[in-house]
Amino acid sequence: QPEKRPELQSYKIDLNQTGPMILDVLIKIKNEMDPTLTFRRSCREGICSSCAMNIDGQNTLACLCRIDCEGSTNTKIYPLPHMYVVKDLVPDMTLFYKQYKSIQSWLQNDKPPAEGEFLQSPEDRRKLDGMHPTISCVCCSTSCPSHWWNQDEYLGPATLMQAYRWIADSSHHYVASSQAAYHGLQIRPRVPVEAREEIHGSHTSIRNIEDINV
Repeated sequence: QPEKRPELQSYKIDLNQTGPMILDVLIKIKNEMDPTLTFRRSCREGICSSCAMNIDGQNTLACLCRIDCEGSTNTKIYPLPHMYVVKDLVPDMTLFYKQYKSIQSWLQNDKPPAEGEFLQSPEDRRKLDGMHPTISCVCCSTSCPSHWWNQDEYLGPATLMQAYRWIADSSHHYVASSQAAYHGLQIRPRVPVEAREEIHGSHTSIRNIEDINV
């Protein structure tokens, strides 16, 4: 238990003295105003997923979220919801990494070609379209009520989309082991409309996983 209840801290920023993104503001606060402010960040290009957080009620990446200079002058920033918090804007990713590990998210093949590379038809390759952009920021899973309520049983959109990425790959010949990772688990979510765009890809992946299980 924390020694005291969490509380919000307010900062006043001159937007003419910072970059255009929320992450720029956070870095300015940490460097010039409050060195104790804690958050994750790395690439600043929407690739590494480190700076995922809840900004004005929406789960998103701070490095891709522009400062609203024309609307409200107050921006509210929280850690990703329905996760334990390590400190400030840093959520505990332990459960997600455990679930991600359970799907064995790597290429497995016990029938390699006798020589040369794996060959994949254009049709088989197209089955993987749309699965690579997801960066495991868990913005979608932390927007999903089914994942809030059943985190121990439901893997969530982010993990299931990664699972299907390998199941659908024709060069992956361990389909049974991938399916075993979620066998008996709840795979049908109820996803809110306001969740991130990658959830739409997750919906398709989850339906396809269910079709394979039938």
